[in-house]
Amino acid sequence: MSHSISRRAALMAGAALPLAAGLGLPRAARAQPSGSDGLELPTHRVFMLGDIKVTDLLAGSRIVPDPHSIFGLNVDDETFAQVSEAHFIPADAARFFFNPVMIETGGDVILVDTGTDAAGITAALEAAGKSPSDITHVVLTHMHGDHIGGLMTESGEKTFANAAHHAGRVEFDYWAGQENDAFEAKLRPLESELTFLSEGDTVGPLTTMEAFGHTPGHLVFTAQGGDHALLLMGDLANHPVWSVGQPGWHVSFDVDKEMAVKTRRRVLSMAAEERMAVMGYHMPFPGLGFVAAEGEGFRWVPHSYQLMM
Repeated sequence: MSHSISRRAALMAGAALPLAAGLGLPRAARAQPSGSDGLELPTHRVFMLGDIKVTDLLAGSRIVPDPHSIFGLNVDDETFAQVSEAHFIPADAARFFFNPVMIETGGDVILVDTGTDAAGITAALEAAGKSPSDITHVVLTHMHGDHIGGLMTESGEKTFANAAHHAGRVEFDYWAGQENDAFEAKLRPLESELTFLSEGDTVGPLTTMEAFGHTPGHLVFTAQGGDHALLLMGDLANHPVWSVGQPGWHVSFDVDKEMAVKTRRRVLSMAAEERMAVMGYHMPFPGLGFVAAEGEGFRWVPHSYQLMM
């Protein structure tokens, strides 16, 4: 990654900060060091979905070189570069975001995914006025390390001591046979207390939808609040251009790449047709937007004020 590109990526990300500061965010949300490269980023953003309070939490961010080794494995370098340039982003580096979501309604405080480690999610929660002990339910979309990393502290204690933990049965059974270090350290100790989810199960206002492909048991969740519906899409699509915009592109992290493509098209088509708000775990913070059908793919439309009316 060249110096000029990395500097440009940092400047582009930093340019969003004045806008965030102007949206009436709490002071703690405006300029906390969340990037592994030292860039100051917001820590959380609150949206209302009817009477449901939705808080996107930035548990971490980092710059990743050579994104074509991750996205668009089935297209050539020239195509990848052309698509990137058309959307004003570099083709040789990307900024990744890790966005767990907190849902509050009816006395429940539900955390969907937990970031890469306990320190990151704890810092984001505290900036949003919560502590890990306030969480009543933890819900997992899947069991990659950047989603389960916050479940246990460095000393091996449960981070969310007062919470019921929920995850997919298919997902758990897959990782239980993989000899995966993150799973063994973060999930295996919680096995006896997990409540397993499948299609149609609910946790508070969240309804489970199976969206297999990224991992064998990947789940997404929907919620209805007032006049708005919300899709928490987890890792169904991980980039606004190279994944939402190009749903047929293969992604290195997708366990079953062809199934992931079919699932991406199916679920994003649903979100577009129903005009749902969409929260993406790896979308540029604050991760909320909409998807519109466009050509053979979709267009990511970042949230502006649609949920503020």
